[in-house]
Amino acid sequence: MKGARSLPPVARAIVGGDRRALARAITAIENGDPGAGPVLKALFSRARQVPIVGVAGPLGVGKSSLLNLLVGHLRGLGRTVAVIAVDPSSPFSGGSVLGDRIRFEGRADDPGVFFRSMASRGAAGGVAAATLEAARVLAAAGFDIILVETVGSGQVDVAIREIATTRVVVLVPHLGDEVQTLKAGLFEIADVFCVNKTDLPGADSAQRDLADLVAMFPAGSGWVPRIVGTSTTVPRGIAELWEAIQAHESFLDSSGTRRAGERHRLATEIVGLVRDRVGRELTHQLERDADLRRLLDRVVAREIDPRTAAERLRPTVRRQS
Repeated sequence: MKGARSLPPVARAIVGGDRRALARAITAIENGDPGAGPVLKALFSRARQVPIVGVAGPLGVGKSSLLNLLVGHLRGLGRTVAVIAVDPSSPFSGGSVLGDRIRFEGRADDPGVFFRSMASRGAAGGVAAATLEAARVLAAAGFDIILVETVGSGQVDVAIREIATTRVVVLVPHLGDEVQTLKAGLFEIADVFCVNKTDLPGADSAQRDLADLVAMFPAGSGWVPRIVGTSTTVPRGIAELWEAIQAHESFLDSSGTRRAGERHRLATEIVGLVRDRVGRELTHQLERDADLRRLLDRVVAREIDPRTAAERLRPTVRRQS
């Protein structure tokens, strides 16, 4: 392919199916390696618009086991799948616990599955800062579906809305009051509710409670969140879960909201990149630039407040950007 030959070598290898090059590129993205920039730029136009399915929910609801079965179902349909599992970071090394890798190791020899654990590295909202760019590289690598499992931080596990095209919120019957579980954010991001572990008592009641909640708070987009019951102990409901995800993906196309969602996500990404870049540069300059150091000294001495200092830095921000 003529277009492929014009790509940088690493990007060309990724498009050509080189899994080692793909893994190394994602590592470079995670580490903030400047060398990842040219690869990301080159692959942006090649990243197909594929379903990016975010799976969120409190710890212990069985997200990883559920994803493992979902991957198996998708492979049975002949679809290639990439999985990004965001794990909690070690407070000492900053690394990921990698517990999800144990659950997926049985698929290590399947060329149609790519699994990657990513450390959250303290990122708020249940996902790693590099997840969106990693998902884009995976789309450019040709995977049909990308699954993203969030870190499982419960009520703050909502940043996945800036990455995924369809968000699945997983709950289990024995959590107790589902209203309390959902009230601080998870309800608002759900396109599909999955009540997992339906082999446990109270599953029917949990699904009814969710149905009542959905009826009470209709979504402005016109989509009514689906409610699906699943079990990984006695495998069931996986096909129905995928059907619900597909239904939402179809709705995005038929309603015209896919483009609006993509526009919003890209705008958020651009602002975030600018914020990070300017923040790093200002942090560096505050200790090296004499004028900025004096400004910081005045804040430390309580002569001016941080907001006033920030307002005086705005011309500096404009020059840097």
